[in-house]
Amino acid sequence: MAENPIQSDQQLITDIRRMIEDTRQAVSQTVNAGLTLLYWNIGKRINEEVLQNERAAYGKQIIASLSRQLEGEYGKGYSIPALSRMCAFNEQFSDFGIVATLSQQLSWSHFIEIIPLKSDLEREFYAQLCRIENWTVRTLREKIRSMLFERTVISGKPEELAKLELQALRESDKLSPDLVFKDPYILDFLGLKDTYEEKDLERAILEKIEHFLLELGRGFAFLERQKRMVIDGKDYKLDLLFYHRRLKRLVAIDLKIGKFEAAYKGQMELYLRWLEKHETEPDEEQPIGLILCAEGNDEQIELLQLDKTNVKVGRYITEDLPKDLLKRKLHQFFITSKKQIENKHP
Repeated sequence: MAENPIQSDQQLITDIRRMIEDTRQAVSQTVNAGLTLLYWNIGKRINEEVLQNERAAYGKQIIASLSRQLEGEYGKGYSIPALSRMCAFNEQFSDFGIVATLSQQLSWSHFIEIIPLKSDLEREFYAQLCRIENWTVRTLREKIRSMLFERTVISGKPEELAKLELQALRESDKLSPDLVFKDPYILDFLGLKDTYEEKDLERAILEKIEHFLLELGRGFAFLERQKRMVIDGKDYKLDLLFYHRRLKRLVAIDLKIGKFEAAYKGQMELYLRWLEKHETEPDEEQPIGLILCAEGNDEQIELLQLDKTNVKVGRYITEDLPKDLLKRKLHQFFITSKKQIENKHP
């Protein structure tokens, strides 16, 4: 039977469109990588020249002189701020091998967002998560604005331990729970009023499950609500059950309205042991639990040594706060968490 010429034409145009788009993407990635490496090498060359001269003022003079000449020949991409950024890029990412790897997935526009960050640890955090989660520049910008690094457990850990986890991520794509779980979670999209119950919080999350998954982070998949477990003939129900693809483990989430209470740990551990026995596949890691509370109880959390268990505690913010106030509140959370961890690792 002869092939329908209309269907044949449609298949032809579909195939050619895919070829064009694939090639465009490959060319774009090659160009982006080439530009990123060019800018790194320009920064390196300028830094070497400045270092040889050993005069602080010379750096500004040479950048201004270079900018005048290069802008005349190649355009605005070589302004004084642009050349200064290239120098900072080379200083902050001094390992060419790491830059070459990152440049395959991060564009120069990504690096423009990362370069001004305050610490090497923060820059490494965003660069590596950008790489493994394929963030757009817009997504990266939003993550930085929402203080993702400060809200992630790893930000408060001793620097050497944090560096080891980021090194494992860089070298083998190994994602640790401390790079996944946050404190606090920003749930202002739920639209909850001043007074609500746990069932209202759960219902609001399910209604906005896509938003909730975005706040949890990439890799989470929603499995079940009110997961039923029968233990010693008694019914128990877990609020929300998720799976994290990269961690390869079930994630149990229990929702609480008030402050964290020590008894919540035992309850969550019971859920986790049941899930490990009845729901975990042979190739999966042990389940991990997240208790979401409106407020923490810092001394109880510290005494229970939850950082040594598979039970995490995260606070949440449901208020729709002005950006400046939210930033101050997040910063306060960060300072409090960091002090707690410093007390454990003096």
